[in-house]
Amino acid sequence: MADGLERPRTPHRHAARVLEVDGLADLARELERTASEPDGVALMAPKGRLFAVRLDDVPLKAAPLLKQELLAVGGDSAHARGIADHSVAATSAVLLATWAQYRRLGPKLARQPFRLGAIGAEVERALRAYVARGPRPLRGAHRSFLLGDRPRVMGIVNVTPDSFSDGGRYLAPEAAVAHAERLVAEGADWIDVGAESTRPGATPVSPDAEWARLEPVLRGLAGRLSVPLSVDTRHAEVAARAVDAGAEAINDVEGLRDEAMRRVVARSGAAAIVLHMRGTPATMQQDVAYTDVRDEVFRWLAEQTDRALEEGIGADRLLVDPGLGFGKSAEQNLELLGHAGEFRSLGYPVVVGASRKSFLGRFLGDPAADRTAASVAAAVVAAVRGVELVRVHDVRWTVEALRLVAALRGGPEPAEPTAP
Repeated sequence: MADGLERPRTPHRHAARVLEVDGLADLARELERTASEPDGVALMAPKGRLFAVRLDDVPLKAAPLLKQELLAVGGDSAHARGIADHSVAATSAVLLATWAQYRRLGPKLARQPFRLGAIGAEVERALRAYVARGPRPLRGAHRSFLLGDRPRVMGIVNVTPDSFSDGGRYLAPEAAVAHAERLVAEGADWIDVGAESTRPGATPVSPDAEWARLEPVLRGLAGRLSVPLSVDTRHAEVAARAVDAGAEAINDVEGLRDEAMRRVVARSGAAAIVLHMRGTPATMQQDVAYTDVRDEVFRWLAEQTDRALEEGIGADRLLVDPGLGFGKSAEQNLELLGHAGEFRSLGYPVVVGASRKSFLGRFLGDPAADRTAASVAAAVVAAVRGVELVRVHDVRWTVEALRLVAALRGGPEPAEPTAP
């Protein structure tokens, strides 16, 4: 045994087994299989799954009260040991409770001082966002479209001479247009066109040069695609022209850091993918030191989306991307991929792009062109974690793999689980 104790082997008279359940809806289905009363299933399901919620910057005086109230509802929390002797002013905390326990916790925190009511409201918002599964509309510059009904695939079209995987293959406008149409035929739900390489150390391209590559492709695709079209750019003037040429969304590798880009998105009504990256493509791999990569990336995306909302960009136009390969080590990229579902707590659709990236080669030793299997595996991991959109080169293989993920889900999570 793992604890070092020998125990007598007992017969398998009752076929005891630990159930693997993926979310509250899956748990409810397992309860239904016992022929339990439907009302009983509704009461029990919220009690059967523990949610671990992390908080940062919980004040010294709030942390003990938070733990006390969690214990009172049957949960628990962990915080810094310095809270006991007042050697820290604030702490991170991890809360452990079921959905039903969190529902009882909220009103109790609302009656407490030290901003515990606000903490409770933020915990509830994160939980609701995390467990919510199912279709949700995303508004683009010209029309709305659905995400969340199943894992969806964004096909990559690089109109560049120097992209790490397929640079130069689709530089000619007619080649890029044909490739985009081929990806849609293979099952792509979204097409992302980029004209500046964002590989590590890439040479920057001027907005005019970028637009000269993009314009004929966008004009060639206008009215020919049945799926949304986004443009991968970090230049506000290129984004504005792209929306005028028919793009629905801007995929900004600088995560709306530029005020001019935020103005373009707000004014045009385009959707925007907010991606985490340190520095620029030319400098991003020079600093990959993080104290806690998941926490720092999450907080940065939270701050950027909050700023976007304050400046008039609608919440139903935003997506978030943890930025695999953008200023992270191979190990950090793997950690972000394995925990990509955590970013659902922000309340926006999550995009993940791991396709053919160097961190996959780090673990496999294959050149970029031979990373199809690893890229598809990464897309499956992301989809299983609840990521709504995966950005890939190998559309056909990814689409086929994600059909299995969709089948395994067996239906969406309830947007608001029933609690007693």
